[in-house]
Amino acid sequence: MSAPPLDVLVLGAGPAGSASATLLARAGLRVLVVDRDTFPREKACSEYLSPEAVRVLDRLGVTRTLEAAGAAPLLGTVVTASRGATLEGRFARAVPAPARPTGLSVARRLLDAALVDAARHAGATVHERATVAALLEEGGRVAGAVLREAGGRTRALRARLVIGADGLRSLAARRIGGVRRAWPRRVAFVAHVADVPGLAASAQMHVGPDGYVGLNPLGGGVANVALVTRAARARAAAGDATGFFLRELERFEGVRGRVRGDAIVRAVLATGPFGVRARRVVADGALLVGDAADFFDPFTGEGICTALRGAELLEPVVRAALAAEAMPGARALAPYAAARRRTFAGKWAVERLIGRAMEWPALFDHAVGRIGRRRGMADTLVGVTGDFVPARAVLNPWFLARMVV
Repeated sequence: MSAPPLDVLVLGAGPAGSASATLLARAGLRVLVVDRDTFPREKACSEYLSPEAVRVLDRLGVTRTLEAAGAAPLLGTVVTASRGATLEGRFARAVPAPARPTGLSVARRLLDAALVDAARHAGATVHERATVAALLEEGGRVAGAVLREAGGRTRALRARLVIGADGLRSLAARRIGGVRRAWPRRVAFVAHVADVPGLAASAQMHVGPDGYVGLNPLGGGVANVALVTRAARARAAAGDATGFFLRELERFEGVRGRVRGDAIVRAVLATGPFGVRARRVVADGALLVGDAADFFDPFTGEGICTALRGAELLEPVVRAALAAEAMPGARALAPYAAARRRTFAGKWAVERLIGRAMEWPALFDHAVGRIGRRRGMADTLVGVTGDFVPARAVLNPWFLARMVV
C-alpha cells in the first residue's frame, strides 16, 4: 500500500476541527480540513465561553483577535427556576480559581472564522464548500473520504488518519459505529436581538415547564437569545420559526416583554434534536471530536469548551500514534478515548443531573433556591459547568444533600 499524501484529514472546520488542525499542523503534520460552509458563517449556538474555553483559545492564539472584534467578558451565570428561585455563580469566586476571572461571549461567525484562520496560519490547508459524501475504507479500516465539491465533482482523498469533527449529524460517527439517541429530546431556536433590557455581564438562564431560555450579552447592545424546547413542541414552528420563537419566549416569566420581533438583527436559526452520543470515538484509522462524539444538552453552555478540550486531548495521542504506525489502528488511538472519559465523565453526569432535575419543577426550584442562598455553592456549580472546577465538587453527598435539605 503506498503512503497517502495526507497525515490527517479533518472533516469539519468548526471549533473542534479547526482547533485539532491547528495543534496537529503546529506539530509538523500534513493536515487538510474540509467543510461544506464558507467562513465566516452563522451558526445556531449559545455563543458562551467559560474561562477554561478561553484558556484554550489563548493557546490557539485567537483571544486577542476576538476581544478586538468586540467579544464581551462574562462574569458567570444567573439561573432562574420556573417558580422564581434564583442563583448567581461567578467564575472568579469559585475554588479553585480559573485561569482568568471572566469568560467570553462571542458570535460564532467571529469565533469560527478566527479559528479557521489560526489553522491556516499553523500550516493546515482548509478546503471550504466541500461535502463529505462517504468515508473511504481499505482492509476494514478508514483510509480517507470522498468529497463532493461545489460544482458537483467528486474526488477521493486518502489519509493516514481521519478526524470526524462534523457535528451533531456526523457522518463519521454513523459510519464507524453508529450513535445512541438519549432523553431528553430538545431543539434550540437562536437569534441575535438588540436592546434586550435587564442584561448585565453574566449569562442568564430562565427555566420553564417545557425547556429554558438563555440570554447572553454579545456586546454592542446585542444579545444571543436561545430558546430550547421539547422536540415534540418544536414541531409547531414549521413554516414560522420566528413567530414560534417570539410566542414561546412570552411563556417565560423572566423573559416576557423583553424580546421584540422588530429588534431581531439576525434571523432565528434552529438546531437539534440533542441527546446524541457516538457508540465509539475511535476506530481503525479514525476518531471523533466535538459534537460528533457527544452532544447532550446546551443548558450548561459548554459545547465549545468540550470541542476545544477534545482537540487538546487528541493532539498528543495522534502525534504518538502516527509516529508509531504508518496507518494507526484503534488500539493506538485508544488513549484518546480514555482521556475523554477521565476529562468529561463527571461533567456529563452533572449535565444529566441538571437535565433530569428540570423535569421536576418543584424540585428544581427548591434546589436552585438552596444553592443560591448558601455561600459558595452557586460559584462551585458554575465552576463545574465551566470545566475548571472538578465535578466531584458537586457530585458528593455533602453538596447534593445541601441542595435539598
